[in-house]
Order: sequence, then C-alpha cells, then structure tokens
Amino acid sequence: MFEAPADLPDDPATLQAILRAALAEIERLQLQLAGPQRNRFGRRSEKLADETVQQAAEDLEQSVAEKMARLEAAIKATTKPSAGKPPKRNRGALPAHLPRVEVIVDVEDKACACCGGSLHQIGEDQAEMLDYVPAQFRVRLIRRPRYGCRVCENAVVQAPAPDRPIDGGMATEALIAQVLIGKYGDHLPLYRKCCAQHLR
Repeated sequence: MFEAPADLPDDPATLQAILRAALAEIERLQLQLAGPQRNRFGRRSEKLADETVQQAAEDLEQSVAEKMARLEAAIKATTKPSAGKPPKRNRGALPAHLPRVEVIVDVEDKACACCGGSLHQIGEDQAEMLDYVPAQFRVRLIRRPRYGCRVCENAVVQAPAPDRPIDGGMATEALIAQVLIGKYGDHLPLYRKCCAQHLR
C-alpha cells in the first residue's frame, strides 16, 4: 500500500518515483473498484448482494479519493506559490549566437509633468523579437527606459511599447512576410520553414 512521505524531497527523480508509485496505487484501487461494479451490473447469476457491492464500492471510492487528495497535496507542496504577478509566457530563449540589434523606444520629453524637474532613468523593460533580414536572422531587442523624478518622487514615465503584428508574438513584420511568401509564393509547407517554430 502506498504511503506519501511526510516531507517531500527536492530531487526530481525521487519525486517522479513517488508520483509513479501513487499513480500505480490509484490504478490498482480503480481496478479493484471495477470488480464489484462488474458483479453488480453483470449477469444475474453472477450478482452479489446489493449491500455487499455497495459497501465495497464505497470503501474503494473513499480509498481512491484519499489517495488522490494526498497526491494533490504533495504536488501543491512542491510547487511554489506565485506572488500575485501576472503569468509570464514561456516562449523559450532566442539563441545567443544570433546578432542583436537594439531599438530604444524612449520618451520625448524628459521633464516631470508634475513639477517640471528633470527625469532620471530608474529602470527599463526589455523584450526580444525574432527578426528577419533576407537570408539572415537576428534578434531585435526593444529597450524602453523608465524615468522617475527626484524632486517630487511621484512621476514614473516610460514610452509605450510599440505594436506587434501578432499580439504577444515574437515575430516581426519582416519575418511574417518571409513566412507568408515562402508558404503562398514559394509553396513551401510550414514544417519546411526553419523559423516556423518561433511563430507558435
């Protein structure tokens, strides 16, 4: 019989072994539950008493529910809770060997709208997009500096992010045009395009 450990180890291999053992135990209990149900709904000559089948089914269902609850609690214990931040898309990192071209999207006026003082940079957001120059791939790095006022310390100013052709996508207009020309002009299927995996 499977028993979940009190505190779970950090080793992924050990956690996988515990998970496999729990799933095997749940499958075994579900197979045991299938037996009384088959007797209950099978041929009349093979039927057991209704109370016996009902009791066995309830016991097995309760055991399966307990195992599932322990397994869910063990999985929740290993996952770290989020700190209320919006979920980030895991699109993977673009290859480091591709050349980078930085595009700085900056605010036009570096004077504070509240008091007129000069703004200083307090941080920036960076986003990478896969760009296409004919016969060359490169990464377009969009930098958007943030500015704050030292005088009133209330205003934080940052230029708005430029629009993307695909909302949340990593492809620029040039890359999308290349894919469309390859698919509809050159009649290449998408799986033959080396950049198609970055558009998903």
